Amino acid sequence: MARLMSDRPYVLLSCAMSLDGYIDDASDTLLVLSNDEDWERVDAVRASCDAILVGANTIRRDNPRLLVRSAALRADRVARGLPENPVKVTVTSSGGLSPSANFFALGSGLKLVYTPPALVPSVSDDLGACATVVGAADLPAVLADLSSRGVRRLMVEGGTTMHTQLLTLGLVDELHLVVAPMFVGDSKAPRFVTDGPNATLKLVEVRQLGEVVLLRYQAART
Repeated sequence: MARLMSDRPYVLLSCAMSLDGYIDDASDTLLVLSNDEDWERVDAVRASCDAILVGANTIRRDNPRLLVRSAALRADRVARGLPENPVKVTVTSSGGLSPSANFFALGSGLKLVYTPPALVPSVSDDLGACATVVGAADLPAVLADLSSRGVRRLMVEGGTTMHTQLLTLGLVDELHLVVAPMFVGDSKAPRFVTDGPNATLKLVEVRQLGEVVLLRYQAART
């Protein structure tokens, strides 16, 4: 059961990585680190959440849709009085987001863009009516604003910077880490996290999904 914090949602990180800790390779083609069985699982997790967050670099690099794929799961959300898809959320410290990206162009639900207050006018001009732009000084402010909007369960799907910052700040309640049976072996490729986190997590589930393995952790404080 998702636990609503006093000033933030329950935060669930979701990531697929190689055996050596990379979430992609250094090429222009997205490296597939998951499979159909795991994508089904991820879809169900998405459908259980109020919002999905990715960093701006993930939008630029991967162009994700962040929509619930299953018609049955979307129908179940509607039957529970929810929109078909969770709210989409991103955080950018520099702007430079295109309104034609899948994040903005696909799906009819609310899209929230958090940026430093000084950048709100320029980011708003760039994105127009396709998103609601909100000034926020840091990630705790982002989470507090999401909580005020009724977001109780937040799924975070990348990327490296977002994972690193949330873990470093102790703002992660649960981690779903899928490990693919391959090595990337390229220091130029993006990793799951970079320097910063000093967190202890508790392993609560190990599940094999075809050729990949899901490791589910909870924060040691929970």
